[in-house]
Amino acid sequence: MAEDKEKMEEFSTEEAVKEAVENAEEMTEATEADTTQAEGNSEEQVSEKEAKKVFKKKEKKKDKRDEQIEQLNDRVMRQMAEFENFRRRTEAEKSQMFSMGAKNIIEKILPVVDNFERGLATVEEGADPFADGMLMIYKQLLTTLDEAGVKPIEAVGQEFNPDFHNAVMHVEDEEVGENIVVEEFQKGYMFGDSVVRHSMVKVAN
Repeated sequence: MAEDKEKMEEFSTEEAVKEAVENAEEMTEATEADTTQAEGNSEEQVSEKEAKKVFKKKEKKKDKRDEQIEQLNDRVMRQMAEFENFRRRTEAEKSQMFSMGAKNIIEKILPVVDNFERGLATVEEGADPFADGMLMIYKQLLTTLDEAGVKPIEAVGQEFNPDFHNAVMHVEDEEVGENIVVEEFQKGYMFGDSVVRHSMVKVAN
């Protein structure tokens, strides 16, 4: 019985040792697995961080390019606006210069028209072939001025307007309304919407 008891104790001791070894191995494997998983997780975290860094770098690079594109677009738009303003300003200046030059020439032609009218006022139409020729030239001159945009200012019978008329005489006349032009001494003319020469007139009342 003693031998059997000793064998039983040895057997139980061996089993305990084996069980302890197996438990130790399982714990070692579990630790290694956890370590491997942790390393894998850390590697994944590192790779994600690196990916984020690369993406951010790309975003930064893209942002810089977008900023450059926006700056270039803004510069182009500004230059186009400046060119458009310059074109409009140049056209306005050209138009103004043309109008000033035309008015200057018209002012020099008007005294010739005045002399035609004074000379033809003393001659009856049809009485002299030479006078008839001068009358035809006078009418042609007026037609040319009219086609160029030169129009005479209406004066006699119109209400006095300082924008178009230059009053040099004043008369009291009960038969005429107040502030009415009764006589024109020198005809006035307009070129387009601007006055080239004011009408020299006599105003009643």
